[in-house]
Amino acid sequence: MSDSEFLCVRCARHMRTCCQTSEVYVTPGDVERIARHAGRDDFHEFRPPVRAEYAPDDFDLPWRERVFRSDGTRRVLKRRPEGDCTFLGPAGCTLPLDVRPLACRIYPFDYSAEGLKQELAPGCPLELLRNGQSLLGALEMNADDARRWHRQLYDEIALEPPRDRTGKEKPAGRATEQETATPAKSALPQLVPATVGK
Repeated sequence: MSDSEFLCVRCARHMRTCCQTSEVYVTPGDVERIARHAGRDDFHEFRPPVRAEYAPDDFDLPWRERVFRSDGTRRVLKRRPEGDCTFLGPAGCTLPLDVRPLACRIYPFDYSAEGLKQELAPGCPLELLRNGQSLLGALEMNADDARRWHRQLYDEIALEPPRDRTGKEKPAGRATEQETATPAKSALPQLVPATVGK
């Protein structure tokens, strides 16, 4: 294992990666961007969470009230039978950064509707970091990009129909308290990000 390889490549040789184990929610904007790039729209499906950490909770109301449907499912990327993401190739993700699902771009930042959390999400093998290297440095990530993607994620979540605690769609015009406090963008074309250079 070469110390000069990108951390995600070293991670893939070390263990099953986030691209092989995550249940990735895709927003309406993610679907549009990926479909435009891939020339197809058969890459997502509605599925209930398999792992508990993906279940709706009361700590992130927009997530609970918008992402989950009445049958407990939400729109996620399809996975191959062995669990790999449909867009995982031999050298990593086959989607360009500005097309990848927002949840993938933000990772390993953990977040809620309020913003990015202090602690990073678990999962990346910290033991593979070079001496003195930070996880964000190894991934060539910065908090400004993550904050921008986080805002975009919640703007696009607001495009999902609102639902009550049981997952039933609310009648039009009934916004949650949080949505009233921060109005969502009204049209998807405004949400397409600029290309991020690394």
